[in-house]
Amino acid sequence: MVFSNDYINIKELVKASDSKLLKRLPGFAISLLARIIRQDEMNRLLEKYRQNTGVEFLPAILSELNIHADIKGLDNLPENGKCFFVANHPFGIADGLVLTSIVAKRYGNLKAIGNELFMLIPQLRPLIAAVNVFGSNYRDYLIELDRVCKSDVPITHFPGGLVSRVKNRKIRDFEWRKSFISKAVKCERDIVPFYFTGRNSLLFYSVYLLRKNLGIKANLELALLPREFFRKRNKKIEVIIGKPISYRKFDKTKTDSEWAQWVKSELYNLKK
Repeated sequence: MVFSNDYINIKELVKASDSKLLKRLPGFAISLLARIIRQDEMNRLLEKYRQNTGVEFLPAILSELNIHADIKGLDNLPENGKCFFVANHPFGIADGLVLTSIVAKRYGNLKAIGNELFMLIPQLRPLIAAVNVFGSNYRDYLIELDRVCKSDVPITHFPGGLVSRVKNRKIRDFEWRKSFISKAVKCERDIVPFYFTGRNSLLFYSVYLLRKNLGIKANLELALLPREFFRKRNKKIEVIIGKPISYRKFDKTKTDSEWAQWVKSELYNLKK
């Protein structure tokens, strides 16, 4: 079944892209790419739940794929939701849905700082404070992000930006970006760490290592994230919630970047 108004249409996205490389792709390569990202399956899922928008969309999708969260430390969620709920990013899609679903269930509303590509999904648009993780942010994105941070709404965030990769034989986030520290201090937001256990498939990391060894800068492995998402069907995702970290903790004894890596280290220590 093919929908006349696809939510995700690789052919149209390539046509609208600024990339000269993508625009030179032959038709068969675009069709192959559509299969790799599970375009038809994604569109069927989005069409089925087209009426579920915002926080209603999250549990519907998790239920559809029978993905369950095994949560430890739920009592660590503070009464006041004006926090940054930050997490490591081992999966790419499933961890985002679980993180936002937990926060939404506790507080009723939220904003998720996410890749602008999620704006392609109409059901998620009310939740997303979009950022461009692959380049410079557009001015309106920055204005919206600042407005959201100054509000009282809970904010979910993956400070690593990109999905975890292999480094020194360990699967971890790359260096966390410092902006959430400065925003936490400026807007008086405590930070609540979420640690996700688990990993993507060997294929995902193999593609990453191969393109790195070949000197290819384009994140080819990102095309596999929908495949990784559907592989979580009927699985249990373990998540550990740590105790809130007061924004007052982030004093001048460390730079914002150093504090960001400190929070990352504390988060990974939750697995112990």
